[in-house]
Amino acid sequence: MDAAAEILDLPFVDAHTSVVAAPPDAVWRALCETVGHHFADRPAESVARLLDCTDRITSGPRPPAEGSTIPGFHVATAVPGRELALAGSHRFSTYALIFRLEEVGAGQTRVRAETRAAFPGPTGRVYRFLVIGTRGHTLVVRRMLRKVRERASQGRGAV
Repeated sequence: MDAAAEILDLPFVDAHTSVVAAPPDAVWRALCETVGHHFADRPAESVARLLDCTDRITSGPRPPAEGSTIPGFHVATAVPGRELALAGSHRFSTYALIFRLEEVGAGQTRVRAETRAAFPGPTGRVYRFLVIGTRGHTLVVRRMLRKVRERASQGRGAV
């Protein structure tokens, strides 16, 4: 089974959207920069080790390409200007965070961040409550979307 099919087999958790006043290529650059900054630091590596994540370090090309990793995730799909799918697993969950970009008007791009995850067993259910039930996950994803919007609107983002 390919990576995209495996991701779609995971149960849907939630989705958040944001409209950005920039074209898809600028939003893509801002998204890649935001993801890189958000996950690729020492605290993220420490959390990835603590949770026993499959992917614990930053590796591979930048901007991200299929197979690149950041703490907690590997890039399952990277289609510049269209989709960035991050997938991962640890002792409590198997999960994916999929960003889809869609041009919705002249110089406007909708970014949809969709989360899919499985939380097996009793410890998985506790972990789900701690991450999803407390709305911590929602706050993190919304903050990431806000950063993408700010970076793209200001013309920032790695080339």
